[in-house]
Amino acid sequence: MSSELMTQTAAAVAETAPSHPLLKPGGNLREETVTHVHHWTDTLFTFKTTRDPSFRFINGQFAMIGLFVDNKPLLRAYSMVSANYEEFLEFLSIKVQDGPLTSRLQHIKVGDRIIVGRKATGTLLQDNLTPAKTLYLLSTGTGLAPFMSVIKDPDAYERFEKIVLVHGVRTVGELAYQDLITKELPENEFFGDEVKKKLVYYPTVTREDFRNRGRVTDLITSGKLFSDLGLPPLNIENDRIMLCGSPAMLADMRTMLDGLGWQEGSTTGAGQYVIEKAFVEQ
Repeated sequence: MSSELMTQTAAAVAETAPSHPLLKPGGNLREETVTHVHHWTDTLFTFKTTRDPSFRFINGQFAMIGLFVDNKPLLRAYSMVSANYEEFLEFLSIKVQDGPLTSRLQHIKVGDRIIVGRKATGTLLQDNLTPAKTLYLLSTGTGLAPFMSVIKDPDAYERFEKIVLVHGVRTVGELAYQDLITKELPENEFFGDEVKKKLVYYPTVTREDFRNRGRVTDLITSGKLFSDLGLPPLNIENDRIMLCGSPAMLADMRTMLDGLGWQEGSTTGAGQYVIEKAFVEQ
């Protein structure tokens, strides 16, 4: 990265001026301060920020976040990794070198400021699903983000007998949050016992050797996912699905589920599956 571009990036972050009309009371945006940054790979990173106490969301939702560039807000949809009861906000992002936002966002550091929309939204809500026994959370890449907040939601363990988190990536290094999922959550003082009994984690990789190999949709259609986990194939009576990830995965799964007679849920009516269409690619 050239020194000129680094200077431009730093300037873009610094341009989050509190006097901007959109940041004033009644405006659509807030400023938050970056408190932690972790780079998983050269294409994937996590960051945490402060959280305004008035910012409310339901686990599974997303917000518009970004930076001021040339004194104009540059925003994209990002799902909250953090649960709605945590006092910070956490996000998972890819790095796109020529992406309008992530080419800048990937260089943030502790103490920098980002902007966050005042309203959260999204379709990955448990209330958008009809009652059932097993909840499948099917994700690829950064589509894992909203499901991190869902598996930290005690209410999810009250609603379902089993929660199956499937995360498909290209390389092993992109399997973010493995330790949190497999080590920290089971020891949570409030709902760790429920995690141990009900949460099943199935990571899968497509381009490197790993214990689970293959695309999420292929593992489902072949039945390998279910045989690996000792679970029966998808059943419209017992199973519900949340989907977040690449457009190709979402399209394939929608075609498959619609063909089986499953109904997509939304805020206007609960169904057997829900899809988050706001997927960050830039």
